[in-house]
Amino acid sequence: MKKIGFIPLRKGSKGIPNKNKRKMVGRPLFTWVLGEAIFSNLDEIFVYTDDEGIIEFIKKEYHWTGKVKPLLRSAESASDSASTEMAMIEFCESMNYNFDVFCLLQATSPFTKKEDINICLERLNGDFDSALTVVNTHRFLWDKSGKPINYNPKNRPRRQDFEGLLIENGAVYATAKESLISSKNRLGNKVAVVEMSEESLYEIDSETDWIVVENLLMERQKRKKSPEKITHLVLDVDGVFTDGTITYNEDGEHTKSFDMRDGMGLEIIREHGVKVMVMTSENSELVAKRMEKLKIEDVFLGVKDKYTLLKHIAQNKNTSLNNMAYIGDDVNDLTNICSVGWSLTPNNATDIVKQHADIVLSKNSGAGAIREACQFILNYNKRFQ
Repeated sequence: MKKIGFIPLRKGSKGIPNKNKRKMVGRPLFTWVLGEAIFSNLDEIFVYTDDEGIIEFIKKEYHWTGKVKPLLRSAESASDSASTEMAMIEFCESMNYNFDVFCLLQATSPFTKKEDINICLERLNGDFDSALTVVNTHRFLWDKSGKPINYNPKNRPRRQDFEGLLIENGAVYATAKESLISSKNRLGNKVAVVEMSEESLYEIDSETDWIVVENLLMERQKRKKSPEKITHLVLDVDGVFTDGTITYNEDGEHTKSFDMRDGMGLEIIREHGVKVMVMTSENSELVAKRMEKLKIEDVFLGVKDKYTLLKHIAQNKNTSLNNMAYIGDDVNDLTNICSVGWSLTPNNATDIVKQHADIVLSKNSGAGAIREACQFILNYNKRFQ
């Protein structure tokens, strides 16, 4: 049974300019749901967009998986007046409905987890032809005429005694092919409901919504932490190995400064069984040469969605994010800072990273911060001996 995911993206956004590409906790908004889809039971995920920049981003960023396929959608299906169903049918007809299950995923629902996707897929059995995600809200609802919708105000229930009301959160819709062909709609006649967390009801339509959702996501990631023995140390480069400055000449990048004591610290923790990896958004020949000199084999250059790649690495190495320590200094490290077992940041890192890191080191980047972090790891791991 072939199960495909479908993420429609448009260039335009009236409420928040460039919303789909704007960084939410340091990564483009659409990558939150795309990353979860990659690790779900979907066989393929199609990102359907009129933004050629997103298409190029996906081709470069997710080369390590064959599941993600960006496609250029027509201008008609990406217009302000076009419905999501129009884009869905245009796409399905272009591939001659070559699937068994179609799963619509909304990029503006960053709380979606792979488990939510998988449950929706599982519900498509003999009893249901489609499924959608909902939130059970315990709020008391009224209509415009002043009539209560879901409770009796003269017998106001306590929250713990109140069943509440299920509200569609617009995150995940799964549909069997036959139902989609006949109804031309994301939902069929026999619909299963899958509950998601209450926070997933937030919609991102304003700057205030953005701030609320971003903070909720960071707190969610931190709540999932369960620090264990550190088996892997992952490091950013600029602002961690270096002081963040680069000199240029007419030929381009010229020099970066590295602290030799940091290199010794990394050598020592490797002798104690900690694997060292480097992950940077820059694609620098200087960095590649320095890491080769340090004998660091796992070096990932030009990475923009660091969190999804980190999860992929953890899965391939049969380890957990809780067994990882991460050192970063800027917003593109923020999701990893909030997610790994132990996160550390140099003393001269950006304020937002210092606010959310587990440990703010006393040393600056390029001036002993890595060596200090290595000593912390050695001391911390002693409790597991």
